[in-house]
Amino acid sequence: MTKKQIDLVRKSFKRLEPVAEEAAVLFYARLFELDPSLRPMFRGGIREQGLKLMQMIGIAVRGLDDLDALVPAVRTLGARHTEYGVQEHHYETVAEALLWTFEIALREHFTTETKDAWATVYGLLAQTMKEAAAQHTENAAAA
Repeated sequence: MTKKQIDLVRKSFKRLEPVAEEAAVLFYARLFELDPSLRPMFRGGIREQGLKLMQMIGIAVRGLDDLDALVPAVRTLGARHTEYGVQEHHYETVAEALLWTFEIALREHFTTETKDAWATVYGLLAQTMKEAAAQHTENAAAA
């Protein structure tokens, strides 16, 4: 992840913030269209879940300069997601829905370079979450 990629992610997220609520609705609609089996994992309302999603993305975006501080929170999130039934392949579905949402919400501001930057950032965060989830599952099995 380069400084330029971080800048692109931050600039695009800043553009997304005014329409974050609408973007979250788009995201969940697309996510459940791609994989309807994910819907039961979300117990709360989609509006509330969408606010949480956008807050979490915002925290991650702001923390990209200090991965040492960000990674523990991302690992905790990954471990917690195992308890919701999230499986490794779900991260790819989320990536597809997230990038699609940004493309729709940001239109011409979601350039190929910006999309690649988001894919890189998401890939790093998702990999960290998957590793934490695997460790959490392994620890639970050993207990």
